[in-house]
Amino acid sequence: MQPGTLYAISDLHVGYAENRALLDGLRPTSPRDWLIVAGDVGEIFDDVVDVLAGLRERFAKVIWAPGNHELWTPPQDPVQTRGERRYLDLVRRCRQLGVLTPEDDYAVWEGEGGPVAVAPLFLLYDYSFRMPGMLTKAMALQHAYDTGIVCTDEMLLHPDPYASREEWCLARVEYTRARLDAVDPGLPTLLVNHFPLVRQPTDVLWHPQFAQWCGTELTADWHVRYRAAAAVYGHLHIPRLTWYDGVPFQEVSLGYPREWKTRSAPPAMLRPVQWAAVPA
Repeated sequence: MQPGTLYAISDLHVGYAENRALLDGLRPTSPRDWLIVAGDVGEIFDDVVDVLAGLRERFAKVIWAPGNHELWTPPQDPVQTRGERRYLDLVRRCRQLGVLTPEDDYAVWEGEGGPVAVAPLFLLYDYSFRMPGMLTKAMALQHAYDTGIVCTDEMLLHPDPYASREEWCLARVEYTRARLDAVDPGLPTLLVNHFPLVRQPTDVLWHPQFAQWCGTELTADWHVRYRAAAAVYGHLHIPRLTWYDGVPFQEVSLGYPREWKTRSAPPAMLRPVQWAAVPA
């Protein structure tokens, strides 16, 4: 049988008809292909579930890590759950579909680049990716509001039952660290998170104020500590490959139509995971 490939994509944003049309044409190249979906499928609860269900019908395995958009509670969504409950409801629906989540055992990929433990992560952010001179979260947020660069999370991503998004982030970091510590130390990992695990990818943002909603300094060494053969992320809508400490970090976002339509080539929907053994 033809060997499968491990593919990754993120930031599908299927609320846009153009993105939905691209997704409808997404097909595996082999019945053994796996697909990683690194967050921001959409904002409406049932849209997220329907998309993941459709992908699970096509791919041998689908692995999902949530983005910030799945955690929004838009006023037009019939499902008005918030915060951790919304996340856990999505996890429950994923399990019904056979889609793996950050709450499930890590699958081991045995194809090219493997064996490797594929670890979908849900970590959020804690406002520590601040601009130079912004000594506190309060300073960084005030500057963002003063300049009009404010993430919609401030209005729609509720941290319930936590007091703040950074408190929720810390709880997720501690929980996830314990899970990664338990992985067989002889097994490399593929770290999948919607937000970049290191802050360097945010250095190219047009609006550096936005970086504070893009990750946490608490994961800066995870790609080394947890023997990462690769890291996959999205969120920034800047698809590219960069390397840190010999580990490839692959940004796999589709992004908004206004972004991908301006590029010289059509968006790549099937993106093979790039491994450390593959030259940059």
